[in-house]
Amino acid sequence: MEKSILSIQSHVSHGFVGNRAATFPLQILGWDVDVVNTVNFANHSGYRRRAGDGTKSTGEQLEVIFNGMNQNGLLEPSRLLTGYIPNGGCGAAVLNLARDLRGKTENLIYLLDPVLGDNGALYVAADMIPLYRALLSTATIITPNWFELETLVGFQLDSLSALRKALEMLHTEYRVPHVVISSLPITKQRATWLPTSLTSLSKPLTEGITWAEEGLLCIASSRLDSSSTSEVYTMAIPQIKGYFSGVGDLFSAMVLGHYYPEDRSTNPLARAVCNAVRTTHAILRKTAIASARVPGASRDGYTDDELDAADVDRRPRRMKARELRLIGSIDIISTAGKSALKEDDGFEQMQPWRDFWTG
Repeated sequence: MEKSILSIQSHVSHGFVGNRAATFPLQILGWDVDVVNTVNFANHSGYRRRAGDGTKSTGEQLEVIFNGMNQNGLLEPSRLLTGYIPNGGCGAAVLNLARDLRGKTENLIYLLDPVLGDNGALYVAADMIPLYRALLSTATIITPNWFELETLVGFQLDSLSALRKALEMLHTEYRVPHVVISSLPITKQRATWLPTSLTSLSKPLTEGITWAEEGLLCIASSRLDSSSTSEVYTMAIPQIKGYFSGVGDLFSAMVLGHYYPEDRSTNPLARAVCNAVRTTHAILRKTAIASARVPGASRDGYTDDELDAADVDRRPRRMKARELRLIGSIDIISTAGKSALKEDDGFEQMQPWRDFWTG
């Protein structure tokens, strides 16, 4: 099937993370999605209360599913998407599958979202780190956040030279053609690295949204010719305050869903990432506006942790209120956010970082 994706990620009964965040939007874009769940939980871990209720797959269980699909001729996707993998056994099963699919499907496009953690904390067992590094060489596109990138390469992104070194390592040592850093906080130090052509961060005056002081940088790097450096593109994104789950899962799915390498009218990766950013940000805005209307959702001057400590029932209410508003967003998904974002919001295109390797 030409537009078929096998998605291997987490599953929750309520909410939108993992496969629940990826499947519906990909179907809206016309993709036929087969789903394999690495965990089956009641809800995502942000709820904390009884967050572990459910089951984690083992490597043997995943292999049984893969073998069953293969025996019936159902394991022939044109694209592969992997997200949260809970343990080394599952990681080994996914690695074997990726290698097998790469061997028998010449034009397989594999997007690897190395879900390791965020904000300095791991979400997975430590034995997943070497397995994700092994998976890198099978991937077409990877979409780490800044913490996951630092974990994969083994050093901090504390300078522009470190960022160059990280991308060079991924392209050369691990042979990853396309790297997308989904979110790199724009600190005062990092702001000095940015190209002068980068569109300044806009903070649209949207009712019901609180904007964070620091924005995020999204970086896309494509290297198809081993004899040359990569093409690097970037975009600054205003950051919405608050904890929202499933954002990275939705973003990665949209990058894969919009990636068409045969269309060289613009850089295919930069175009796909731009569409993914627009879609994700528009849905996140919609979610933030809706969640702010929930009684007791916020009080000016207090942090979520402070308010949660004063009311033990607030956190699950807050998590439920901040579930991504995917249902009812068909227009946003089908137009890559253009139906919801204004032209002056700064999401029209990614900017080429022309002097990234030489400046």
